[in-house]
Formats: sequence, structure tokens, C-alpha cells
Amino acid sequence: MSRIGKQPITIPSGVTVEIKDGVVTVAGPKGTLTRTIVSEIGIAVEDGKIVFVPAIETRKTAALWGLMRSLVANMVTGVSAGFEKKLEFEGIGYRAAMEGTTLVMQLGFSHPVRFDPPQGIAVKVERNTITVSGADKETVGLAAAAIRNYKKPEPYKGKGIRYQGEVIRRKVGKKGAAATA
Repeated sequence: MSRIGKQPITIPSGVTVEIKDGVVTVAGPKGTLTRTIVSEIGIAVEDGKIVFVPAIETRKTAALWGLMRSLVANMVTGVSAGFEKKLEFEGIGYRAAMEGTTLVMQLGFSHPVRFDPPQGIAVKVERNTITVSGADKETVGLAAAAIRNYKKPEPYKGKGIRYQGEVIRRKVGKKGAAATA
């Protein structure tokens, strides 16, 4: 039995949910998201709530029950409130700017790094913070990870792009030449 799968999802006002042939479409003020539900899990809308029921009782179905519920809950949250990830960059000469919809970053390479965000993702730059936002949690996370991947924070000085609030474990650098001889 899935503890997460048993919990119904409350549909907020302004959000519509349509279920047809195993495909769930959630529409709201921030956009429309669509996902296919596996055939082992039944889904229904009852009294303003989305309810999930396993069609058969197996270990795989128990795992998929909670997964499908979480994915649809993220869709409902995304179209109503949206998701965002904040990235910070640190380092001398590191900077970012927007050119239209393209994010252009100077990260210590001989060339500027350009990032075109996927459809439905908005990117904003404020001082040393990059904000990635959108309705789809998975796409927001992938876009933020792709930006971070251009220059991961290094452990000696901490230079690079990190998630806001991420703690980088620092290493001790080389010690001065000790005159022991």
C-alpha cells in the first residue's frame, strides 16, 4: 500500500483537470500540462479532488501509485503557483545577462556561454542570481541543472554556479613549503 498514493489531491480554484484515455490534462493560470498515466493505476475526479486507485495489487503497482500521484500533484501545483529555482554564481569576472530570451554567461572561458531555455521556462538575471521558473517542475529542474553544469562550484575557492542555499564542502589547498630539512 502506498501512503502517498492514498492521499487525494485537492483541485484549487481556477484549475481544471480532464482525464481521457489514460491522459491527464491540467490547465490553470500558469499554463497547461499533460501526462500519460500508466494503465495499472486508475484515476478519477470526485468532489473537487483527484483520487488514485490501483487496478491490480503488485509491488510495482504500489510504487507507481505514489509516483503517479506525486507527478499529478506537481502538475496541479505548477499550473496554479508555478515552480522556481535560484542559482548563484561566484567568481571574479563571472557575470550573466539576458539577450532576448537567451541567457549569456561569462564564466572564465575564452567565449561567452549561451543557454536557450526550453519552451515554457522563463529565466531572469538579477545581480549574481539567476532565477529559472515555469509550470513544469521537471523541466525547471533540468534547465537549472543544465545551467549549473556549465561551471560547477569547485571545492577550493567555491567559484562557479551553485543552487541558492547549496553548501559546498571546501578542501584545504596546498600548504606553504615547510622547511623541515
